[in-house]
Amino acid sequence: MDPEAARTARDSLDLVFHMSNILDTGLDRHTLSVLIALCEMGINPESLAAVVKELRRESPPSSSSTETVP
Repeated sequence: MDPEAARTARDSLDLVFHMSNILDTGLDRHTLSVLIALCEMGINPESLAAVVKELRRESPPSSSSTETVP
């Protein structure tokens, strides 16, 4: 990837990440990057959104603190 294309991709991801934060989606940059790549490959965005919602329902919320079990 040439430097100009890399900068454009990074700027686009920054914009999407900023929008994601405003909408409080809880998605990190890596996840957004993967979702964007899947959309660019032709995957239906509405189907992806449904999968993300379903995965969030199935997985317990992650704890930001580390617990030590004796």
